[in-house]
Amino acid sequence: MKLTILGGGGFRVPLVYGALLGDHAEGRVSRVTLYDTDTGRLTAVARVLAEQARGIHDAPEVVATDDLDEALRGADFVFSAIRVGGLEGRAADERVALDEGVLGQETVGAGGIAYGLRTVPVAVELARRIARLAPHAWVINFTNPAGLVTEAMSRHLGDRVIGICDSPVGLGRRIARVLGADPDRAWIDYVGLNHLGWVRGLHIEGRDELPRLLADPALLGSFEEGRLFGTDWLRSLGAVPNEYLHYYYFNREAVRAYQEAEQTRGAFLRDQQEGFYARMKDPAAPALTTWDRTRAEREATYMAENRDVAGAGEREESDLESGGYEQVALALMRAVARNERTSLILNVRNRGTLSVLDADAVIEVPCLVDANGAHPVAVDPLPYHAVGLVTAVKAVERAVLEAAETGSRAAAVRAFALHPLVDSVTVARRLVDGYTQVHPGLAYLDRP
Repeated sequence: MKLTILGGGGFRVPLVYGALLGDHAEGRVSRVTLYDTDTGRLTAVARVLAEQARGIHDAPEVVATDDLDEALRGADFVFSAIRVGGLEGRAADERVALDEGVLGQETVGAGGIAYGLRTVPVAVELARRIARLAPHAWVINFTNPAGLVTEAMSRHLGDRVIGICDSPVGLGRRIARVLGADPDRAWIDYVGLNHLGWVRGLHIEGRDELPRLLADPALLGSFEEGRLFGTDWLRSLGAVPNEYLHYYYFNREAVRAYQEAEQTRGAFLRDQQEGFYARMKDPAAPALTTWDRTRAEREATYMAENRDVAGAGEREESDLESGGYEQVALALMRAVARNERTSLILNVRNRGTLSVLDADAVIEVPCLVDANGAHPVAVDPLPYHAVGLVTAVKAVERAVLEAAETGSRAAAVRAFALHPLVDSVTVARRLVDGYTQVHPGLAYLDRP
């Protein structure tokens, strides 16, 4: 099989290639094409992959190119992992929002909206190009905001585009371990949108063990989300939220912490990765060791401000393991290419799964996956508090899609103003003005 990675110079690409190296089954990926507009980053990542493959006789061939059409032709799978505007753009998204007193996170609130407005037009053009040059390819979308971008691409690719995120899988695995269960044998009852979902049950051999967790404060407080949200709040909800809901439930505290931080997360990653790619220009630098050291620092500092707000302290070793988005992607590819049926939490079109949303709305839920793609599993209705957040944020996503399609500034203002974490139409207008000033790519927002 041939796999193309759009954003092939991205920092996390070695995670995907590392997962492929461990796959020795028949029908495995034999060729990986890295596409990126930045040839320097492509060269750096290709060096890391070459060191990963050293000594492995059947390692997938790696080809790097800055020719998009060449990258897409003949692809069986396409991973979309682009970052429009780079980390400099993310840092600007965060700063403009914080200067207005609202959250500037990459995928949540004002920062997420700005990122979506920049990314959707590019993702839509990629979807059109894929439909033309690789019509039989399956597209796995990593690009954030993952749910929004997947929905934009699905308008051109239908169900052949599937969004993935490791956050809900990581949460489910942490809960299973705390309960003394094998995470690979647990069924996670999870529902919501990307970065806006809740674990409502964790079934082991047909029995829901989540009530046992919620009834035991010591057990509940022994893993990252218990420390982040507090045991009393989780017991009140009767569910365990995705970590990104901390921005909603503790918004004032999070905004204050981010305003007081020495630098934003985006600025930290920008500086960190600039250092990594600069070191990779030295032919003598140990590529894989340098990359791995940088990755470890990145993971250890993840959501540091939120943990400070909650008094959760440093991340524990058991919490550093994510759901492994590369492993989710590999499992998804295996299921589709080999009909190895499996269940995964994915971003797919609703198709009636959640009655409060229309059929084409992309949601994040457990899916059964086979050679025909991902099929969402029926779930219980959302409680009212979750309905409010999910429908409000989906309305925001639809306004972003409208703005990206029509160039309507009014739709962009509406997207910001309707978000639960932006509490003022006046602030929404100032945000649009601020983002169009710092991002030349948003010049298309010039229609009434």
